[in-house]
Amino acid sequence: MKVIGFSGYSGSGKTTLIEPLIGCLKAAGQRVSVIKHAHHAFDIDHEGKDSWRHRRAGAFEVVVASNKRLAKIREYEVQADPTVHQLLAELSDCDWALVEGFRHADLLRIEVWRAETGEAAHYPHDPFIVAVATDEPQNLPVPTGLPVLSLSDVQSVADFLMANPSRYEYSSPFDAADA
Repeated sequence: MKVIGFSGYSGSGKTTLIEPLIGCLKAAGQRVSVIKHAHHAFDIDHEGKDSWRHRRAGAFEVVVASNKRLAKIREYEVQADPTVHQLLAELSDCDWALVEGFRHADLLRIEVWRAETGEAAHYPHDPFIVAVATDEPQNLPVPTGLPVLSLSDVQSVADFLMANPSRYEYSSPFDAADA
């Protein structure tokens, strides 16, 4: 599995980039999974549904499956913040895992940066940033030798990743710990 992260502040366009990128990679015959970090409470379950009732009754995990999809909901007994590596271990086999958020993770990442957010860029001091995707390359706060990708040309982002896929081959730190 190859893994690439997409980091940037809220409103920078991470999801807007990742959504069509999934299609580009799928068109190239790749199986793609996504891990998204949420900074707030969220729920994929709805009050009154069976899975919601099971979870509220105290189930640690609830798996809902049909002939079309599977969803697993895990309720932490104590507040937890799983690492991106723990979440990657949860994925089934795929060619690419696109990770949205987790800007401090030790994963190679493309920084999505927009001047309009008013936020500082991380690429000048983050060794895990491999490229910058922006709609305003002329407004980058610091010159860079990194590739600068256009947010409006998603196919070029897919081409950038597919040009050197072995660079993004994932090696779990859990595997290294077992060695």
